[in-house]
Amino acid sequence: MIKSLFGLSPQLTDDGSYSPSLLSLKMATSKITDYTPLKYEKPNDDKSLKILVLCTEQNHMPMKNGKLFSTGNHPVEMMVPMLHFKNAGFDFDIFTPTGKPVKIEMWAMPTEDENVISIYETYKDQFSNPKSLADFASAEFFDDESNYIAIFIPGGHGAMLGLPEDKNVGHLLKWAHNNDLFNLIICHGPAALLAAKPENGKDTFIFDGYKIAAFPDSMDKFTPLIGYMPGKLTWFYGEKLKKLGVKFVNSKADGTCFIDRKLITGASPKAANEFGKLGATKLLESLEIK
Repeated sequence: MIKSLFGLSPQLTDDGSYSPSLLSLKMATSKITDYTPLKYEKPNDDKSLKILVLCTEQNHMPMKNGKLFSTGNHPVEMMVPMLHFKNAGFDFDIFTPTGKPVKIEMWAMPTEDENVISIYETYKDQFSNPKSLADFASAEFFDDESNYIAIFIPGGHGAMLGLPEDKNVGHLLKWAHNNDLFNLIICHGPAALLAAKPENGKDTFIFDGYKIAAFPDSMDKFTPLIGYMPGKLTWFYGEKLKKLGVKFVNSKADGTCFIDRKLITGASPKAANEFGKLGATKLLESLEIK
């Protein structure tokens, strides 16, 4: 009763899962973003070069208490960087592990942000009918002739569902690493890096020693107290990455962005705008070097 009175109770949805409480939505979301359009001096003019966007196809996250959190990819962390990448001259191929529709945290959609809504509508059909990473892998498309310049993995707790244990995600990350592609990953997106951990326990993790900006476990341990999730998580991706040698440069869910070699990361939705600009700029600089 007290939690409900103060807007702390997670909200039951039609499918039986829970979206964040009214208080946490007020604290963590906004109807507009801080997206700032940027005109890049030398945008990419090679229309065959694309960014592979790897999204989640799952949206029900089990909590320790058995309740389900209604999640997916965070729309701000997805759309704001895509706006920058698009302005820099890059197009996208949208993928999910098996080709099922992309799941998006629609409760976090900035409904009054015309730029975000516009790019969402532009790629809405691809979100509904994405390419299958499984088909991509089985057709042996992981080759040096690919026209992908980067892999983009948006955040949202949905990135913790399916991606970390998917062998094809692991193959994709190793292929990108071996071919010197950029990895653009934000918020909870780094959970997907776990898919690339060595299967035999002897090989070195390809991201061992890397530093990243990402959503901290400490915040995931706190947010159930304000009803952001309907319970406690069953596991924490940060703990697993740290055991594999990954270091976190931030301790708060803030606007931190970080570059370590070809891995560009951002800490939270607050980092989406700068993360997008940074990623777009670095992709264009890499083309000039070539």
